[in-house]
Amino acid sequence: MTTATASRPVGELLREWRDRRRISQLDLAISADISTRHLSFVETGRSAPSRDMVLRLGEHLDVPLRERNQLLLAAGFAPVYSESGLDAPEMTAAREAVRRLLTAHEPYPAVVVDRRWTMVDANASVALLIAGVAPELLDGPVNVLRATLHPDGMAPRIANLGEWRAHLLGRLRREVAATADPELSELLAELREYPCHDVVPEVEVPKPGDLVVPLRLRHGDTELAFLSTVATFGTPLDVTLAELSIEAFFPADAHTAEVLRSAPLGAPAG
Repeated sequence: MTTATASRPVGELLREWRDRRRISQLDLAISADISTRHLSFVETGRSAPSRDMVLRLGEHLDVPLRERNQLLLAAGFAPVYSESGLDAPEMTAAREAVRRLLTAHEPYPAVVVDRRWTMVDANASVALLIAGVAPELLDGPVNVLRATLHPDGMAPRIANLGEWRAHLLGRLRREVAATADPELSELLAELREYPCHDVVPEVEVPKPGDLVVPLRLRHGDTELAFLSTVATFGTPLDVTLAELSIEAFFPADAHTAEVLRSAPLGAPAG
């Protein structure tokens, strides 16, 4: 939480979130079961919301848990959502669940990232994806988007770089809109500056027979194709868990499946 955010009135922050979600005062008042007059007074600072009111409005505005804590602080209340490290004892069950998912997905790659796309964990098969990435991009906390789109990262091996870049930047742009996270905004600005000599479509228009945007990765003298899914915890009450995503890659064709099945785990598969 920044000092600027902490010093702003809760009503101003709530109005900003309502504007960001493009919800009218009337619609929010109806969904949260309060009067529009009361909501107006809260937003203008004429009325101080209770702790329960802040939580209710945060829920109906789909404010991320981290920012709900900020709303509570701005209203003069203590945060209610914990932020535990993944190595904390109370996170054992969640940590083991993530590890089981990663292991069970082998020989296909899977990676766990936090809200800012920092890699938290990965299975051995991710070695295939990051083969050839510059060591400095893998040193310390690894930002998955940076390692993917940087010219010294995976980018030279991505056969459909323009298409995949448009897909990733579109996802990041939506996350910036959803979270209002300034660090994500800075990351988006950085990634947009990376060179790309492939055509970057402004809109993802499917070609005949296309169902998803694939990741097409050059691999030796062949090409592998992946589709991906994203999994999150369904009912998180901890900031750390709420911000975790597991991205699992699946073979998009029989050739890719065969290459992955025949590769030793942890090796670049060829």
